[in-house]
Amino acid sequence: MEKQTLSFQAEVKQILHLVTHSLYSNKEIFLRELVSNASDACDKLRFEALDKAELYEDAPNLEIRVGYDEQAKTITISDNGIGMSAEEAVAHLGTIAKSGTREFMARLEGEQKKDANLIGQFGVGFYSGFIVADRITVETRRAGAAAAEGVRWSSGGTGDFEVETIERARRGTDVILHLREGEEEFLSAWKLKSIIGKYSDHISLPVLMQKQSWDEEKSAQVTTDEWEAVNKAAALWTRAKSDITDAQYQEFYKQISYDQEAPLAYTHNRVEGRTEYTQLLYVPAKAPFDLWNRDKRGGVKLYVKRVFIMDDAEALMPVYLRFVKGVIDSADLPLNVSRELLQESRDVKAIREGCTKRVLAMLEDVAENQKDKYAEFWKQFGSVLKEGIGEDHANRERLAKLYRFASTQADEGVSFEDYVKRMKEGQEAIYYVTADTLATARNSPQLEIFRKKGIEVLLLVDRVDEWMLSHLYEFDGKPLTSVAKGGVDLGSLQDEEEKKAAEAAAEAFKPVLERLKTALKDRAKDVRTTARLVDSPACVVVDEGDMSAHLARMLKQAGQTAPKSLPILEVNAEHALVKRLDGDARFDDLAQILFDQALLAEGGQLEDPAAYVQRVNRLLTTG
Repeated sequence: MEKQTLSFQAEVKQILHLVTHSLYSNKEIFLRELVSNASDACDKLRFEALDKAELYEDAPNLEIRVGYDEQAKTITISDNGIGMSAEEAVAHLGTIAKSGTREFMARLEGEQKKDANLIGQFGVGFYSGFIVADRITVETRRAGAAAAEGVRWSSGGTGDFEVETIERARRGTDVILHLREGEEEFLSAWKLKSIIGKYSDHISLPVLMQKQSWDEEKSAQVTTDEWEAVNKAAALWTRAKSDITDAQYQEFYKQISYDQEAPLAYTHNRVEGRTEYTQLLYVPAKAPFDLWNRDKRGGVKLYVKRVFIMDDAEALMPVYLRFVKGVIDSADLPLNVSRELLQESRDVKAIREGCTKRVLAMLEDVAENQKDKYAEFWKQFGSVLKEGIGEDHANRERLAKLYRFASTQADEGVSFEDYVKRMKEGQEAIYYVTADTLATARNSPQLEIFRKKGIEVLLLVDRVDEWMLSHLYEFDGKPLTSVAKGGVDLGSLQDEEEKKAAEAAAEAFKPVLERLKTALKDRAKDVRTTARLVDSPACVVVDEGDMSAHLARMLKQAGQTAPKSLPILEVNAEHALVKRLDGDARFDDLAQILFDQALLAEGGQLEDPAAYVQRVNRLLTTG
């Protein structure tokens, strides 16, 4: 074939402009795309050679080579795969969009690059070379064709390309990038190796580069004629689990996570069906310093056919599992044009759901069979896992079973299931109290009647607990009930004599209650007697529908405005200090001190600490 100059489809200048300026967020992606294309060409030869072994010719070992020439300012990506005939070169390299250039541009511009299958439909990967090159030359020969049937294709990425027949002894394809001015950074063995290591380390074929050696006389690195593999060419996750030792799993974790400690647990599975993918997921032993940064991702690496796509595949793992590390490798996951942003699709959702369930199953196994190890996990990641109760409705029950708390019977490790098993006969609710610290929660006056009757109360002191409780209302049919909200009603757990005594005390105490309501009208919504107190004179609670005092304090600390609501003061009519109120000339001072002390015991802060100190001092000095 004589050299021919042929035209690209119309608007090709605009398309190549989009390819080089819009489709990729970093320039180094071009090497990933071209190495991936070379790998595909070798896979095609391997497939066709199943019926025609002669296609291997005299080179049965498939490989990819990457070379560069500093003087000529070229980078060459070579493979000994299937290659192309002249007709195929024109068809595949001269046509960007077989289904229409206008349609291609419409999808790019009109849908903001949301289409998931543009790479597959339009073959844009090859044209990523124009990100760094002002001319691309392709020399190729199809496997099984004569040496005289080689083809050279060349284009400057403008409006046309040249194609001619050449003599080519080797089968396969060479893609030669003639770098534009300013792109010389890629003419470096170190730079090219680092890009290959980042994106193409695990593809199944060896990627070779010419070996570098040190020249003592020149005091510089020189290139030798020897070629060496610069990728591992072996993805651990693609091997059978029976062929991988625990030490190998741990070593791989350290490579991908930069964590020197062994992981707490891991799971390795191949999922088959409509969506096929392999998952190798790890739970670290220690929390990273940026665990609470919900915008910080980077745990799960996404590969497609062993080709690295991205570090932070956030669409494949829910935010509350952001501590999980590992690899997901899909054979057919739909991507957008740049292969950098996952498209929300049924496949993506299926992988996310599958990975979530697998991680939860792994945690369930550790919780059941390695309780000490799970206790350590909960210390590190429990607060983050609690976020899932409001984010992952489908797995709410599984998550609730994984949660652990302190209680009035244990300092840590109490599950909802443990609590339910220990519930008193006739107990209908799971009781809890929230506070800033474990000491504040444990010494809360609201717990006194529960402690007296041996009723266990969960002590919730994580900042995320209030948010969790806004989404978790019951467990195993038992409602979660705050001991600091509304009136205490222990139902059948409180005998009739206690109820009658409480009612009689309330009736006798009515005159004092009215005076307390008047004295505290600006600070308390109501004042009432209660049966929940045993040793303390008073406590503050909130109405059933009001925001808890603990949550209101957290909002205030975060600079947010909490809804204004006054607490309810509950008094123990049998306490000596409360009995002293009746007829005391210092009634107003005692009433204010009673309220302030109840507020402090609950973990609250006084609006006027100096006034409280003055009242106490007056009482002390007057006896």
